[in-house]
Amino acid sequence: MTKTNAGRFFEDYRVGDVITHAVPRTIKMGERALYHALYPARHALHSADTFAQSCGLPFSPLDDLVTFHTVFGKTVPDVSLNAVANLGYAEGRWLTPLWPGDTITATSEVIGVKQNSNGKSGVVWVRTTGRNQHGDELLSYVRWVMVRKRGDGPAPETVIPKLMDAVGADELVIPAGLDFSAYDFELAGEPHRLRDYAIGEVIDHVDGVTIEEAEHMLATRLWQNTAKVHFDATNRPDGKRLIYGGHVISLARALSFNGLANAQMIVALNGGAHANPCFAGDTVRAWSEVLDIADTAAPGVGAIRLRLVATKGATGALRDAEGKYLTDVLLDLDYWALMPV
Repeated sequence: MTKTNAGRFFEDYRVGDVITHAVPRTIKMGERALYHALYPARHALHSADTFAQSCGLPFSPLDDLVTFHTVFGKTVPDVSLNAVANLGYAEGRWLTPLWPGDTITATSEVIGVKQNSNGKSGVVWVRTTGRNQHGDELLSYVRWVMVRKRGDGPAPETVIPKLMDAVGADELVIPAGLDFSAYDFELAGEPHRLRDYAIGEVIDHVDGVTIEEAEHMLATRLWQNTAKVHFDATNRPDGKRLIYGGHVISLARALSFNGLANAQMIVALNGGAHANPCFAGDTVRAWSEVLDIADTAAPGVGAIRLRLVATKGATGALRDAEGKYLTDVLLDLDYWALMPV
């Protein structure tokens, strides 16, 4: 009798199934140190207790993407161990800050399935929720993945979920106590307030980072992400390890500090696509486009909606004449962040 787990295949998913993901994870300051070692992350609210306290918080929360990566990693053995590709995200909301010492658990509900025309794979949609030890929801998001079939058996009945195009500004959850009315722009690193940005403005974040195999492997292990394509070079026909898409997200977000130093906290993920694969040796650059701005009920706190693009190519270049992503584009991410007004 085998005791090992080959992971779920497309035929194993049914709409309405709720999957409890294994291995709770207690997050402490070591995760912050490793996160800041892996990425050039410098946003002040996630770097200093004193800065966070001046903004009304008890101390500095963990970087928002630490929550995302940890929750995502929990889901991999059950959702994407046999994935061909992670296709997209929607309806993501950060609901409670992650504090040092919190323990993260995660569950996913299957909300959609559709077999591909080749009959060898299908798309699975799941809504994943991460919680802390008190049962408070930390993060909720939808993602969809292309998953291999086990064989030639019948496919589950097609269900395609209807998803919002974007999280509305009035649906953003502002951390309790957050107050930017005494915000220190000098310590934050840039003077730009919310309305210094114009809708449609494109920001070149200037810097680039060449991705190395070792740092990617360390990052993916840190988040306990077990997807075969990130570790086993024999799992792809080209013999290359695929860089975890979340690694590219964190790298691009960190690079965006140069020009968006005051976009302090990510509060929603409207959509995202890993447009092309990323491999060790690629040099990643980033640019952002301002999509919207909004006020919130919290004192001094506004919200900015951004398109964040990670690319090996030119700033502002995204799609070709036929509307397809250019081959240099690695990531196209649409998110809301909090910024002083």
